[in-house]
Amino acid sequence: MSRRQLRAVTWTAAATGGTPYPSLSLIDQTALPHTLERRDVTTVDQLIDAIVRLVVRGAPAIGAAGGYGVALAMAQAEREGWDRARLDAEIARVRAARPTAVNLMVCVDRVAARVDEGITAVLAEADAVVREDLEANHAMGAHGADWLLKRVGPGTGRPLRVLTHCNTGALATAGWGTALGVIRELHSRGLIEAVYADETRPLLQGARLTAWELVQEGIPHYVQADGAAAGTILRGEVDAAIVGADRIAANGDTANKVGTVAIALACAHAGIPFMVAAPTTTVDLATPTGDAIHIELRGEDEVLEWAGVRTAPASSRGHNPAFDVTPGSLVTALVTERGVLEVGAGELPGDHLK
Repeated sequence: MSRRQLRAVTWTAAATGGTPYPSLSLIDQTALPHTLERRDVTTVDQLIDAIVRLVVRGAPAIGAAGGYGVALAMAQAEREGWDRARLDAEIARVRAARPTAVNLMVCVDRVAARVDEGITAVLAEADAVVREDLEANHAMGAHGADWLLKRVGPGTGRPLRVLTHCNTGALATAGWGTALGVIRELHSRGLIEAVYADETRPLLQGARLTAWELVQEGIPHYVQADGAAAGTILRGEVDAAIVGADRIAANGDTANKVGTVAIALACAHAGIPFMVAAPTTTVDLATPTGDAIHIELRGEDEVLEWAGVRTAPASSRGHNPAFDVTPGSLVTALVTERGVLEVGAGELPGDHLK
């Protein structure tokens, strides 16, 4: 399957062989890279489980799933006879399925505002969310590539070597990518020498998902341990780091997959750009600083076990924050669909929302 056709989240309006109801079809990202499988979701419980278990993941993709989740709840309400209070409660459950990524809340609220107009209007709004995200991804890819080439390109005299963390490609979005979208744009111009993809502990989104997407695109890359990233940067083997975001505070503090802040610190020490690529829907002006971002703590077993086998002593506890917060002062550039802001130099995310 071409990555240009890859969609992590799609709505199926008619019954299929797998389900007698309208469904939300999700690429099961827990099965990659070994198999490309889809899961048909027909109930709110199934959708919440898919979001929590990371069958669908990545802030924009979760936002899209949440938008369609409103329609899913409406369809379930009709066949099970829910009253409006129950419907509203089930939509609220979808909205709260993961607490850090603001896109989920924004998209659910946007789509839910049309519930009184009926499911056709709700689906039209969810479709618009997906369409706008795809357009935004392409725009930020071009903006980010242009900025990097002006900032880094003239000094290298060769294609760029970039580092990325977690997965920010078609699997994490409506079908193109945020940080990986910038990398794809650079590659399309023949300007990627190599990508260093952090494995991204503890669930290996980089090794399993980003590397898989890079293979589909034919982009040369290395998978490295998260702990190798800072050394790779400080040895001068990287020209820039490009990451995504799950929430960006009004002052530019950025929540992203745990391990990101260490990359930003290494970039600052090495004097190379640390770029965050995210749509404006990820900017949360109601959150003043990163201190106000709720950091999701996931289950201890994700760090105490591997493939169901205990790897830590039986009495050990697990600390498993899914995200960390990078101070805005370390963000060299924030690229959105509207352009590039040099946050570390004093430009603020709100400048793109005026």
